[in-house]
Amino acid sequence: MALARKTLARKLQNPRLLKITYHTIRHWKGTIEYHKTKDIIHVQQLLGHKNINNTMIYINLERAIFKESNDEFTVRAVETLEEVCKFLEVGFEYICDMNDKKLFRKRK
Repeated sequence: MALARKTLARKLQNPRLLKITYHTIRHWKGTIEYHKTKDIIHVQQLLGHKNINNTMIYINLERAIFKESNDEFTVRAVETLEEVCKFLEVGFEYICDMNDKKLFRKRK
């Protein structure tokens, strides 16, 4: 991995790529997961933290990166199994049934 990173940094002429480590990627995953779900317990379990205080850093990172709180969703109502599969594959989450339709949502 280090050799690939050095090669890429030299090829792209970007020395900041040399600073990326496993922990950088882990922090990014935790931050994005918290941003998508807003569920700190889920992030704690995902990263394997025993103490919730170790996970709280991702709330601060998320607020710093995504300064404005965007709780807007794209909502879709579907009827067929094919539509359900299509929306689940692109990241929509199932919410409930209403009027013989299934409702899905995804953050904008």
